[in-house]
Amino acid sequence: MTYHPHGKHLIAGERVGSDRTFSSEPAHGEAHAFSVGSPEMVDRACEAAEAAFDAFAATTREARAEFLDTIAAELEARVDDITATAMSETGLPEPRIRSVELPRTANQMRLFARHIRDGAYLDRRHDAAMPDREPMPRPDLRMIERPIGPVAVFGASNFPLAFSTAGGDTAAALAAGCPVVVKGHGAHPGTGELAAEAIAAAVEKCGMPSGTFSLIQGGDRSVGQRLVQHPLIKAVGFTGSLKGGRALFDLCAQRPEPIPFFGELGSVNPMFLLEQAAAVRGADIGKAWAGSLTMGAGQFCTNPGIAVVLDGAGADAVRDAAKAALEEMGPQTMLTNGIASAYKGGAAAMADQAGVTAIVTTEPAERAATPFLFETDAQTWLGNEALGEEVFGPLGLIVRCRDTTEMEMVARTLKGQLTVTLHMDDGDADAARRLLPIVERKAGRILANGFPTGVEVADAMVHGGPYPAATNFGHTSVGTLAIRRFLRPVCFQNMPESVLPDDLTT
Repeated sequence: MTYHPHGKHLIAGERVGSDRTFSSEPAHGEAHAFSVGSPEMVDRACEAAEAAFDAFAATTREARAEFLDTIAAELEARVDDITATAMSETGLPEPRIRSVELPRTANQMRLFARHIRDGAYLDRRHDAAMPDREPMPRPDLRMIERPIGPVAVFGASNFPLAFSTAGGDTAAALAAGCPVVVKGHGAHPGTGELAAEAIAAAVEKCGMPSGTFSLIQGGDRSVGQRLVQHPLIKAVGFTGSLKGGRALFDLCAQRPEPIPFFGELGSVNPMFLLEQAAAVRGADIGKAWAGSLTMGAGQFCTNPGIAVVLDGAGADAVRDAAKAALEEMGPQTMLTNGIASAYKGGAAAMADQAGVTAIVTTEPAERAATPFLFETDAQTWLGNEALGEEVFGPLGLIVRCRDTTEMEMVARTLKGQLTVTLHMDDGDADAARRLLPIVERKAGRILANGFPTGVEVADAMVHGGPYPAATNFGHTSVGTLAIRRFLRPVCFQNMPESVLPDDLTT
């Protein structure tokens, strides 16, 4: 790695150090020292964001689009340093960073740039005045979506680029016209620093206000608490654990002025293998499931952790193929020591559940993950909510059902999910039609004959769902609809065109 982090925060274009430092914990390579954030630094960043808001919100869509395009170019210009740093900090392989996550992060910026240039996201509406209407005249009414104010973003552990400093929440807020204050994730501070430098370079090149973006690294819980409770912050974007996200969500609700908390908090992403599909393709599905389950050491929010299947030969084929494939999988480095420890604890807890049979058991070492596979029946599942809790890593659970009625009962007991998958053949159409209205209420994305790992960055994508998958079921953290999280509708009544926002008159 040729890049040596400066280890400072970036607040309104300035590198800011502190008296205390923390050390990164790389999977391999040299550790580096980074300044520890403080509530006082949060105040400074939020005040700078508020000072920048009026000017940044007033920029034209074209100017903001050019800004997003420039951020993408600045990220790509740092590809070698970002790749080496992210690999060292997270243990992720080079293709995941260089060929997948960095291009996705840059292309997300460009997608949002194209989207705001079009202007449809503003949802502009106009009811012309009807002065002669009886019994009362109608005023002229014009509606448009307007930016809400400074936004706080929390970086995610499992995506050092696409869901972190320059990730989807940051891109969406900037596209909407909202300055951003990022709380960097301690799992990859060097990567976050590089992404922040790319955004800062774009701020300067495009002449945006200096307070448009800030990054604060490290610090204890008081830093995150101060950020979500700062009176100048008007919304929060978060991807992380249910426990941590729920604590921040509650703090947002307890403010004198409650604000929206857009949190993605976890999902087990169940798959339903219908009768014909399991009978004809059970072995193929089981093998492919093992590949999806272990992709990236299972550290994806869309990791398909549950397979629900009708008891019989099809279920046996799924189990046996998955078992054979998983037993061939070697250890994979996990993102942090803490994630690795939590994974081992989750696997041990699953093994101790009554009515659960271990199919594949392994002995993960230190920061490495090795796969686990368990099996249970529907009645055990229905009587034990703990079986539906996420274990972050390559752990799978097969739930065997006696009939389609029992399968539907399992579906009805699901908590909110990011995804649900139906594996089906032509002969399964009737069963799929019965299941679909049930799972539609449970997830933001429903797949047929595929695997949910891999979230396409596109207009129609929904990455969210009912609680606890997300804290706001009406929105998504991926796709262009994500921008609308940071906008609010404003109606202008009988307002002269000369003083209306430019987007309402052009």
